[in-house]
Amino acid sequence: MSTSVRYDQASLVYPGTTAPAVASLDLTIEPGELLVLVGPSGSGKSTALRMLAGLEDVTDGRVLIGDKDVTHLRPKDRDIAMVFQNYALYPHMSVAENMGFALKIAGTPKADIDARVREAAKILDLEPYLERKPKALSGGQRQRVAMGRAIVRQPQVFCMDEPLSNLDAKLRVSTRTQIASLQRRLDTTTIYVTHDQVEAMTMGDRVAVLKDGVLQQVGTPLGLYEKPVNAFVAGFIGSPAMNLGTFRVTDGHAQIGEGRVPLPRAMTGALKADTVQLGFRPEALLPAGKGDPGSFAVEALVVEELGADAFLYGNLIGDELRADHIVARIAPRSVPEKGATVWFTIAPGALHAFDTETGLALPTD
Repeated sequence: MSTSVRYDQASLVYPGTTAPAVASLDLTIEPGELLVLVGPSGSGKSTALRMLAGLEDVTDGRVLIGDKDVTHLRPKDRDIAMVFQNYALYPHMSVAENMGFALKIAGTPKADIDARVREAAKILDLEPYLERKPKALSGGQRQRVAMGRAIVRQPQVFCMDEPLSNLDAKLRVSTRTQIASLQRRLDTTTIYVTHDQVEAMTMGDRVAVLKDGVLQQVGTPLGLYEKPVNAFVAGFIGSPAMNLGTFRVTDGHAQIGEGRVPLPRAMTGALKADTVQLGFRPEALLPAGKGDPGSFAVEALVVEELGADAFLYGNLIGDELRADHIVARIAPRSVPEKGATVWFTIAPGALHAFDTETGLALPTD
């Protein structure tokens, strides 16, 4: 039976520091949900997970599993299973012994241990390897053993702390699919920590974005992608990242390079200065001709050709204020040469705007 998890204004301040590693985290994970905590290094995501597991002491607030306050319970009393970045397998034990070790320590009858281990091995396609030692397994197989060790415990909650970081790129893609599929099958509430926003977007029922210990936004992957609440979330979610730059505004138009781009009335009405931070996704840039309404020029620096897709990286021409490199998704069979000038417009309704002082999103309609 799945259970919920709730952080109730939970904070943690490490001894000798003043800034909280996690600040007043208020977050509910629904029963059976896979929630991904994502953010850059030092954002507090692993600390939040360890607070739930009882590996870190909560300074203020509470942590609840179901209706039970577990804030001050020992880790072994919380009915949580963790999967770490490093597999932490016992090298002298077989796969079956590694998977069943926690049950053995808990005094579970041997017949029950064997049954649970074989059931988990079948789910994870590990049946041929039960008698092998970890050194005879590949990285992906070792990670599945670590998963199996968590599964056999049949916990209320799975906590996964960057479990795919040690795998190569191709294996990460296949393993994250297996984990997401497995979580749906087991219907166990899962909190998954990663710094990889692609993992977050492809695996999570919902995604919670943290920065400097503060929850920035929580929502569905598509919700975060389409309606980020601030410039940080906008720039962090999406691959390649959203184009962000600060531009001057006059007469309801933003000066983007050599082009004047019209802004929605709601956006200009919310401006508190004559500049605005604008954001637009690489796929929101459409090919245009010189002189087309709202068009601007980009000097092509690099083109990444990926087969079905191609991404142009370039500089705005006539950039009045600071903007990072412009990234645009382009047709893979009409790639411009390095140094060429390419003209773009922004697709209708695809423009995001943020206050230059607070970074908060401005209304667009």
